[in-house]
Amino acid sequence: MAVQLSFQYLHYGSPTAVCVCHRPASMSMFSTGILVLTSPLHTLPLRIAPVLSSAAQVVERTLYVHLHPGLNLGSAGQARPVYIPPVADVSSLIARLYSNAADVCGHLDVRVLLTNFRAQQSLVGTGGANNPFPSPQTLSHSPEVVLTDFHLQDPDQSLLVAQCLQRYAGHCYTCTPGLASVLLHPHLDTLEEKEEVELERHGPAGPEPLQTYSDVVVGGTFDRLHGAHKTLLNISCLLANKRFVIGLCDSELLKKKVLKELIEPYALRVERLQEFLQDVKPSLQYEIVPLSEPFGPSITDSNLQCIVVSEETRRGGEAVNKKRLENGLSELVLHEIQVIKDAHHSEIEEEKISSSSLRSRLLGTLLTPPKDNPLLPPVPYVIGLSGGSGSGKSSIARRLEALGAVRIDSDQLGHETYCPGAAAYQRVVEEFGEDILNDDKTINRRSLGRKVFGNKERLKSLTDIVWPEIALLVKHKIQQAREGKQVCILDAAVLLEAGWTEMVHEVWVTIIPEEEAALRIMARDGVSEEDARRRLESQWSNAQQVGHANVVLCTLWEPDVTQRQVQKAWKLLQERIQQRWENNSPLS
Repeated sequence: MAVQLSFQYLHYGSPTAVCVCHRPASMSMFSTGILVLTSPLHTLPLRIAPVLSSAAQVVERTLYVHLHPGLNLGSAGQARPVYIPPVADVSSLIARLYSNAADVCGHLDVRVLLTNFRAQQSLVGTGGANNPFPSPQTLSHSPEVVLTDFHLQDPDQSLLVAQCLQRYAGHCYTCTPGLASVLLHPHLDTLEEKEEVELERHGPAGPEPLQTYSDVVVGGTFDRLHGAHKTLLNISCLLANKRFVIGLCDSELLKKKVLKELIEPYALRVERLQEFLQDVKPSLQYEIVPLSEPFGPSITDSNLQCIVVSEETRRGGEAVNKKRLENGLSELVLHEIQVIKDAHHSEIEEEKISSSSLRSRLLGTLLTPPKDNPLLPPVPYVIGLSGGSGSGKSSIARRLEALGAVRIDSDQLGHETYCPGAAAYQRVVEEFGEDILNDDKTINRRSLGRKVFGNKERLKSLTDIVWPEIALLVKHKIQQAREGKQVCILDAAVLLEAGWTEMVHEVWVTIIPEEEAALRIMARDGVSEEDARRRLESQWSNAQQVGHANVVLCTLWEPDVTQRQVQKAWKLLQERIQQRWENNSPLS
């Protein structure tokens, strides 16, 4: 739900610095902010989307959400943080919040903070203290602005509320000096009637308490933390009073993942988990352990009491309990949460928010900036397109050619090096024998291939002869292309192995699962599965190639999906070239 922010009150610590601003919905002013939600729990679900949409017009990177239903910012004496007991409505609200955030402000890193939530039984022995912030909590990103949905009864109160909001935020969190305060006023008039209906439907009954546990466990890949991950982690933190164990998939458990080559490294996923969890609830003891098999500590740790699952992983939770019983341990409580639907998914993506969908959206985008090589002329801008056999690399090169690039086919140039009279011809025949020749004395590349595939030493002997000769032909083709085309595509399966990256401005890599690649090679070349596998094993793996790639593409799906990837990659490339030209222009 996109909502125009009608007005804001901004306060920067000075009693005279209050102003009313009218700003377009696309304008952002602060990198990081805290949103203090004060509306009652029964009204918040309907208000979340418009409030988040308004907040997204003020904050552009990280938005922390601090829940304090019923907080009165109109009276400075009452604006004090207190412990709030976990209730079922809070769990539902967290899921709703992340779901709405994915729809209306997907560019923001939204994090719900739970430092002020604690079960009553865990407060025993604290001397009756009810202050969750004995000192301000330091967050991983220091807030520059504090926002609130607090509804002003009297506009003349705006300065008092802004000052109270700043003091409240400063009491809870370490913020940047000169913290700004913003009172959000999204259009909520149309919601009031719906909220009254919801209140009548639920009746006057009090909130349902949420059962909490000493030790809670979850498992997952947690690649590129998204709203569904955050929901799972936040609700787990809400349920846990002491310890939270996270099993993080690694090694064998990643092999069948879609676009597994784009999964973040284990150490990076750990780092991002730790940062998120430390922000959310620093009082918990966190243990992140690698999972090389599905169960990990969930079936051996006797202290665990609860496992948090989603609708689709419930059977995995049941399997955990079966194993625990076999090991003589008590069953875990299965706390199930709903999956979050992805309103923006495409036909190749899952309906739920998922890491695999996020990875698919990376295809065609710039994953790592290209290294600047001052020795390369700016025109033509050369793309080195690599990929294993059967990956669809050449089909992508032809699509790029249709969009306006000049294509250099290194495989075709390789054929030229094998022609009688070419510089490499006689050396290849001397090295591998005359039995590789056809009747017309041309080299039979299939016969030659059988001698080198699967034999690293023999393959190196061949490449040492032909790669330098192909490189010379490539450079000549690039020189010719300089006269006509702005972009040149070097279609080269051996681009990386041959060390030809110094000839290109960017490296693009096409990947396909090895199983699919083998099937394509068998169908295309009429070879056995064994020969296809041997050919793939002689090349760099997908993961090795992706490690050197600026852009990654995949031809696993229907041709029109591939075409959209290529068009996206081409469009973004043109923008980079234009930016590069502007930066190097004498007028810039």
